[in-house]
Amino acid sequence: MAFVRVLRQDEVKEGHPQLVTIDGTDVAVFRVGHEIFAIDDLCSHAEASLAEGDQRGYIIECPRHGGRFDIRTGKAKHFPAVSPVRTFATKVEDGEIFIDIESD
Repeated sequence: MAFVRVLRQDEVKEGHPQLVTIDGTDVAVFRVGHEIFAIDDLCSHAEASLAEGDQRGYIIECPRHGGRFDIRTGKAKHFPAVSPVRTFATKVEDGEIFIDIESD
């Protein structure tokens, strides 16, 4: 695994996803309580940024057509999205968020 530092944990507020780019890959970063999740930023249904969507708990809603994804698993949870998005391993050390974009 190749974890890369991306943000401080306090920079990610619950319900307010953050967009980061790691080696050319756009990644949406989410917080639920003290948990941090990371998924591909691009919606699998249409070209839209999931970091710009509406997060409610573990669900992110695409801002373009309303498809929903579980940020824990990447699984599509609501039509028109039917294909999952890629997830990435995360870890927090000393208040810093690290993401491994080679994971899935």
